[in-house]
Amino acid sequence: MTEPTISRLIALLAERSAKRGDFVLASGRRSTLYVDCRLTTMSPEGQLLIGRAALAALKHTGWPVDAVGGLTLGADPIAYAIAHASARDAEAGVGTMVRAFTVRKEAKQHGTGKLIEGPFHPGDQVVVVEDVITTGGSALKAVEAVRAAGGVIVGVLALVDRQEGGREALEAAGLSVVSLVTASDLEPLI
Repeated sequence: MTEPTISRLIALLAERSAKRGDFVLASGRRSTLYVDCRLTTMSPEGQLLIGRAALAALKHTGWPVDAVGGLTLGADPIAYAIAHASARDAEAGVGTMVRAFTVRKEAKQHGTGKLIEGPFHPGDQVVVVEDVITTGGSALKAVEAVRAAGGVIVGVLALVDRQEGGREALEAAGLSVVSLVTASDLEPLI
């Protein structure tokens, strides 16, 4: 990860996605900090920065990665940004392509009844991605779905770690975790 990329990503998240107030989070917890990553992850600049930073972070871990994905909707743009960045690197001869997939919140009730959508294959070495880790619950749901479909989890990558115990819960479940940004990175800029 290059420092200018991460610095700009932190600034963009602080400017667009982080808010102070009184919020109820998806976990049910109350917080004075809310981070709506979609305001960054779905923007062109956010996609570019996240793709570069996340792919660099994955390369730095040394994890073997065939595919990335997580629970819809938060993980989707992050996984797609990584896949796009990997295709650009592969085209330049400096890496291999990483496929992206989506884990539905529940299996479709029609068609093939899939829980995982996209070019995921049993046996894939998978990194589960998450927009914000608070308790780790969403990432654990995605991990469970990927394992049930025959994927091998090599780690979890979070865009933002709220530093509220989610990383520790995931690590207690035997998962390695990498985060691009932490709440401490954002708080001074909000």
